[in-house]
Amino acid sequence: MDSVPEHELNDVEEVSEEFSESSNGMGEDVADLRVHRHHVRKRRLGRRLDKYLRGRYPQISRTVIQRYIKQGLVRVNGLPTKASYEPAGGDVIEISLPPPPPCELVPENIPLDVIYEDEWLLAINKRAGIICHPARATQTGTVANAVAYHAENLSRGMEPFRPGIMHRLDKNTTGVMLIAKTDEAHWRVALQFERRTIRKEYFAVCEGEFQLDGDVINKPLAPHPATTQRMILPSANPPRQAMFKEAVTEYRVEKRYRGYTTVNLFPKTGRTHQLRVHMSSIGHPIVGDTLYGGRLVSERDLAGSGNADPIIEHQALHARRLRLMHPIREVPLELEAPLPSNIQLILDLLESYRRR
Repeated sequence: MDSVPEHELNDVEEVSEEFSESSNGMGEDVADLRVHRHHVRKRRLGRRLDKYLRGRYPQISRTVIQRYIKQGLVRVNGLPTKASYEPAGGDVIEISLPPPPPCELVPENIPLDVIYEDEWLLAINKRAGIICHPARATQTGTVANAVAYHAENLSRGMEPFRPGIMHRLDKNTTGVMLIAKTDEAHWRVALQFERRTIRKEYFAVCEGEFQLDGDVINKPLAPHPATTQRMILPSANPPRQAMFKEAVTEYRVEKRYRGYTTVNLFPKTGRTHQLRVHMSSIGHPIVGDTLYGGRLVSERDLAGSGNADPIIEHQALHARRLRLMHPIREVPLELEAPLPSNIQLILDLLESYRRR
């Protein structure tokens, strides 16, 4: 559950990639296509060609990949084939793709708290108040802008304003965020995310005292039909246009205090605001999460005296650990980010004044 077994990774990740300019023999209109060559290491029964390529190009939908195959942009051992073909050991798969759009992302000298770095990966302890990547060309001040300044090379994928970005954290959620420096590292990690073999652990301070020591919350989520700023759960009369998707969270109580509980959260899916909505849905909203029923807390609230200003003005939620298989070295990798000072202060006050 924590990582992909080494033998399974070897069975699945059997590629090396080469890139070259080529027209693929299809005329001047595709003369700028780049041929990506994949060398298949081992056959796996039931693995179709379209699924194989979808795993290696997660940014391209399976429907588009099937269209490429029909158009002859995908060849196996030099010959066109069908989407249902099952690649065998020794096959050479060539897919002709346009080069990624030029990256217009502006590198910015924004400080990063780096917790791990090698030639393939970069992991940071994201601070609160910064979004992960621009939503439009003119937007700046994001993690992506900072990473573009910090790293000489980043994976490109097909999205020019998200170089290296493999997953996201909410603007005010802190903690471990993983960046890919190469395309190979990107798709190998993306495959682990897709198969849910990456173990994500969050820490949260919640209101109230939990009755259970742990449980699994399985409640689908959908964007609110009137705003993109919040998510909703199914109700007796859900909005007709709401598109609910599976959302599963496991939680384990770390410690109970008078009026509060610290919990470890293990999301099995990655929906927007999933942990925040799920905690609120069981009557224990995250401290500071006013969007979903949480309250701001001060030193006076927790200790009975002292400063009355809010200690934290957003959700007390932190991505504490990420466990995965290193995409290139194929060894387990555990990344951990220390708590930010404001969440640590809440924890210190709970320990000092609200121990049961």
